[in-house]
Amino acid sequence: MPKHSRLLIVVADAEHARFIRAAGHGKVHAETAFDSTALHKQSSDLGADRPGASVHTGSTAHHGLAPRHDLKELETVKFAQFVALRINAAAAEDAFDALVLVAPPHTLEPLRAALDSSADARIIGTISKDLVKTPIGALWPHIEPLIIAS
Repeated sequence: MPKHSRLLIVVADAEHARFIRAAGHGKVHAETAFDSTALHKQSSDLGADRPGASVHTGSTAHHGLAPRHDLKELETVKFAQFVALRINAAAAEDAFDALVLVAPPHTLEPLRAALDSSADARIIGTISKDLVKTPIGALWPHIEPLIIAS
């Protein structure tokens, strides 16, 4: 049985998130899963983010006013914020005592930034790896060292 009886493990990447609970004796079970529908689309389907242009008097040249934004990167941040909102809601309902976040760095950073103080205070560890496609039964060996250390 883990040290934290109400442990929530969130495994996420830019497109998928799973909320997992420790079931004791090194076993875990999936509780909830979320998928981003926007990241399965091509950038052109997400919209156009062309920079504005200016024309100088007496010239036919156009100069961009703002840098182009990567729409897929913006969707990654939006999805991380959506997952953080779900974690914040669970923390507000006191649904967990301890939290472990598992995500690649480009997802982990915006996810942590969007957590409120209540959820952030319950983090006992993070793993900066993409383990979303790891079978649920193979996750515990990655998480167990964090549980033992806390």
